[in-house]
Amino acid sequence: MKFLTFSVQEQTRLGMLLDDNRVLDLTALLAARPELGLPGAPRNVGDLIALGDAALARLREPGLLDGVDIGALPTLDAVRVQPPLAMARNVFCVGRNYREHIIEGNLARGRPANSFPEAIEFFTKAPTAVIGHGGHVKRHAGLTDSLDYEVELAIVIGRAGADIPREKALDHVFGYTIVNDITARDLQARHGQWFKGKSLDTSCPMGPVVVHRSAIPDANRLAVSLSVNGELRQQDNTSDMIFDVATVIAQLSAGMTLLPGDVIATGTPKGVGFALTPPRCLQVGDVVSASVEHIGTLTNEIVA
Repeated sequence: MKFLTFSVQEQTRLGMLLDDNRVLDLTALLAARPELGLPGAPRNVGDLIALGDAALARLREPGLLDGVDIGALPTLDAVRVQPPLAMARNVFCVGRNYREHIIEGNLARGRPANSFPEAIEFFTKAPTAVIGHGGHVKRHAGLTDSLDYEVELAIVIGRAGADIPREKALDHVFGYTIVNDITARDLQARHGQWFKGKSLDTSCPMGPVVVHRSAIPDANRLAVSLSVNGELRQQDNTSDMIFDVATVIAQLSAGMTLLPGDVIATGTPKGVGFALTPPRCLQVGDVVSASVEHIGTLTNEIVA
């Protein structure tokens, strides 16, 4: 099950992406069919998460699409996609989680190549940085000369918990989405930590959909890739992560409560712009497409 948030005449709607890339307006459907028994009128993926497992069970019942002319539904490309969560409470991120990316970063910064983290390096991006599929990423030319890209598998938390044991971690997952962790590398270095360089407005494209965990066979075996203007820059698999999904959740939740709607980006593979020779960071007009297997492609353009 793939869910998204989109807008119609400035009103947000909860949608379901069907197999033929058609978007079903769940907000309208649920309002017209009270017999489905979903309280309220969910208008984004966050609202759906808040309704819990009972709501998902209703959406799985046979007959949901009875009377729906699927051929008349708009395609994903024809709707105005919004960030899936109206305002993520937290966008947590994992730094340096792919071995080859760590090596390229170490070499670009003049460090020993094989210096790997012994514990997960966590940081956050400001929720105000989040934009959706098709949204514009600001170049921020007055602030940075090194705007970069990072494709990442992102976990969406569906059930609250603290001190979550690794063996129960996936029970707290609602689903998965894509995050492009846009980064101002020079700000990241100048301020001595990652938050400022990671949190400029529009620096957290997210989406286009959230795929329920039941539709992902194994989140630790997903192909990830990113292209700039059609040129492949990053390509890897989440099986190469040093810390897998369950470990990330267990360590992040140690002594700290995760809440429904929290997002955790799990790190990026090799191929980032600042580590290329010569460095090739983002400029106005660049179109960046970040893809994760079984989820889709998140595309955004860099603007002045």
